Amino acid sequence: MTNMLWEDAILETWRVHNRSMLYLIEYLPDTAFEITLSKRGGRTIAAQMAHCIDVRFYRMEAFIRKNQLDFSPFEKGYIPGKLELQKAFESSGKIMDSLIPESLNSDGKAPHFARGVVVMIGYYISHEAHHRGHALLTAKTQGISLPDSLKWGVWEWDKL
Repeated sequence: MTNMLWEDAILETWRVHNRSMLYLIEYLPDTAFEITLSKRGGRTIAAQMAHCIDVRFYRMEAFIRKNQLDFSPFEKGYIPGKLELQKAFESSGKIMDSLIPESLNSDGKAPHFARGVVVMIGYYISHEAHHRGHALLTAKTQGISLPDSLKWGVWEWDKL
């Protein structure tokens, strides 16, 4: 593969992952966002998704400021609704669409990741997949009926 094909593949990997997160948010029933498995007041599904956005911001903050982009984390303790989460994942996904190529063209360097942009993408995918799985498990164990298209659709990477 030429470098350009690798760059395209790396960027598409990020985009498919981001679409899987958006797919989850879109197809989770509204009632699911308010539930948690915790008996001690742990994060609801909405709070877990907000946490993912906050981590994205923290890791991309230098890039966001350098490029004067309009994106910020949710206020501490604020639990966003479904629409706010969708917008935040869409916006931060587009920022990553800019950050990834810039990093690839800068010897792979990425802010807050000494090992570079590919490791950064792996980190985001791992972290957010953990929370995506936790959200699905939370909904299932709390009696929320999930459509089969959601349970299997987040894994249909050739279709996302």
